Amino acid sequence: MAKDENTLILGIGGVGMHLAQRLVHEGYRVTVIESDSELLEEAAETLDARLICGNAMQLSSWREAHAQDMELMIAATNSDSTNMLSSLIADRFGIERKIIRARSIELVDGSILSPEDLKIDLMVHPEELVSQEIFRLVQRASCNDLTAVGEGNMRVLAMRINEDSPLIFKTPKELSAMHTEYHFRVVAIARGISTIIPQADEVIRAFDQVFIMARTEDILPLMDMMKIEHKTIESLMILGGGLVGRRVAQLLEKEVEIKLIEKDQERAEELASDLKNTEVIHGDGTDANVLVMSGLDSAESFIATTGDNETNIVSCLLAKHLMNRKNRDQQGVDGKTIALVNKEDYLVLASTIGLDIALNAKISAANEILKFVRRNELLSVAHLHGVDAEVVELIAAPGSDIARKPLKKLASYFRQHNILIGGVEQDGVWTVAVGSTEIKPHNRVVAVCSSQHLNKVRQLFS
Repeated sequence: MAKDENTLILGIGGVGMHLAQRLVHEGYRVTVIESDSELLEEAAETLDARLICGNAMQLSSWREAHAQDMELMIAATNSDSTNMLSSLIADRFGIERKIIRARSIELVDGSILSPEDLKIDLMVHPEELVSQEIFRLVQRASCNDLTAVGEGNMRVLAMRINEDSPLIFKTPKELSAMHTEYHFRVVAIARGISTIIPQADEVIRAFDQVFIMARTEDILPLMDMMKIEHKTIESLMILGGGLVGRRVAQLLEKEVEIKLIEKDQERAEELASDLKNTEVIHGDGTDANVLVMSGLDSAESFIATTGDNETNIVSCLLAKHLMNRKNRDQQGVDGKTIALVNKEDYLVLASTIGLDIALNAKISAANEILKFVRRNELLSVAHLHGVDAEVVELIAAPGSDIARKPLKKLASYFRQHNILIGGVEQDGVWTVAVGSTEIKPHNRVVAVCSSQHLNKVRQLFS
């Protein structure tokens, strides 16, 4: 059981609810304080936690929650000031670790107030996190995503399988036999609305989103083998100049040619004054004529960051069609689309209907918080975009079920709980795990599992 088994969450909105569900599933004892009775009623239907209708600014609510018995407090209300003050209150109740969610990145700048002043151990900015994620994804133009794991010694490559892919209709077992010069494993597949942690005989199909783990030194030759063109994005278009759209433009405008479309005229004028190297266009980005007149057909990436889910999804589909170079040149390359999607149910829909990447700021914030919460148990955790899967790094404890036996002897357990061992560090050298690999005590291991079975992985290594 985790050290922080008694957890107090303030606010059961998007971030709070997602966190509560994940923590309860992993065995934490969660208490929630929420002032909105309707949100509490909805939570009561699916959440096995103690729910208190109260206000984070009322000490009576804290006392009812037995705050003095908590080891961890997460403030995820919609008010930055409430969250910050809650950290001070939590400190007075003796709660050891305090995490807050904040939208503004200016309130705590270190000159007047610092996290130390407010007794905050971790401050998470959802919009800043998702903006930084978009920045990283744009820099990874050659593929959908490239995630570093195992202290950078391993990578997880994400790619969409088209009809020309050398992986199509192959199984992981066949691919390993065909390409012995590379060390890699297919660790996850997104197919329609399903996430598959593949076994050796799983056939890869057209339009699958496939995740491949390999040693870092093998990634570039692997990309060549898989016909992934190495390129950088030189021009992109952003739809929506809110917190995320503006921040993405700030991060990228010195190295990429950017056009930003904003529907609100006053906001567009403000952005034009603030963004010195970005062309700001006032217009409706859901109108194909506006996109064409703004030069989308020459852009290499389209990023939709408005506050409306449907607008982001539909505009990305439209942009995907307009950026399809194969309509004009057989050797042309499709542009990449990234959509900000605030409704979790739409994330799977977005990837299923053809968008390259769909991001959710609340999930990004929750994942950052979960990494902090789990840091005493897991060395690192990374969530794979587009699938319900986690990449986790652990150390095999002496006497654990995973140690001192070939992985193939645990095949039925792995299959039952959707777990796959991707990489192992032994004597300072990282290798891709295979059936004959034997994990020794204290080895560092990178595993992939469905999100709901993360607890099973922890049990396997403890």
